[in-house]
Amino acid sequence: MQEHEIIQRIKDLCKARSWTLYRLAKESRIPYSTLCTMLHKENSPSVPTLIKLCDGFGITLSAFFDCGHTPPCQTPLPESWQQLTPENQASAEQYMQFLLSQQQN
Repeated sequence: MQEHEIIQRIKDLCKARSWTLYRLAKESRIPYSTLCTMLHKENSPSVPTLIKLCDGFGITLSAFFDCGHTPPCQTPLPESWQQLTPENQASAEQYMQFLLSQQQN
């Protein structure tokens, strides 16, 4: 993937989630000014920055480079997860643990 394609992929992921750059900066824990400079000057992020961006989007690095070919079963949960409050995320984690424990019985 070339430099401009990486920047476009970041923009596309934001658009798909209806996220602003501010929201991406918040979710990925990257300073807003750094993110804006990177995207507007079309400078590719370093690998550690790209990992932070992927964490913010709730996707893996391989899914980032897969350019939309992520299996459907992996797509809805990360997008939904990002919309939950921290309290609801904790509740969802507890519920998933409960389901896993029931499945093992």
